[in-house]
Amino acid sequence: LLCPCFIYGAYVFLPFDAPLLPTVSARLVYTLRCAAFATFPIVLGMIVSGISRLCSAALEPFGELQREVEIHRTYVSQSVHLFILYFFNMAVLATYLPQEVLKLIPLLTGLFAISRLIYWLSYAVGRSFRAFGFSMTFLPLLAMLLWNLYNMFVLEPENLLA
Repeated sequence: LLCPCFIYGAYVFLPFDAPLLPTVSARLVYTLRCAAFATFPIVLGMIVSGISRLCSAALEPFGELQREVEIHRTYVSQSVHLFILYFFNMAVLATYLPQEVLKLIPLLTGLFAISRLIYWLSYAVGRSFRAFGFSMTFLPLLAMLLWNLYNMFVLEPENLLA
């Protein structure tokens, strides 16, 4: 319930608009540039994972990982997988959205980055708390996927591969 409220509130109250993007290639470049900001939590996780591995008290660097190292490594791995799915769905979404609604692309990117940071924090606190951060990442991804499939197969089936 929070994700649509966050997106709607940001859409209405944040004072910016997407630039005029008349072509599909311009929309894809815009999405690519916005997606670069979504890699911030992943890069931060890689840095923290490297530092935690470096500062680990393990006798063998490639042996059994301590919980602190395992948390960051798992977070980075899951975030990369979700980012790939998120990016491809955002790229397809950008081709179907009307110009007036393209403001959603940076908002969804920001939601992804914030929700991954929330997931990371809640995962470090305890495994039972991580469902909130994961659902803030996964449910918008699922909504984008369903919207993209609806556009492809119901609204424009003649342009499916065009």
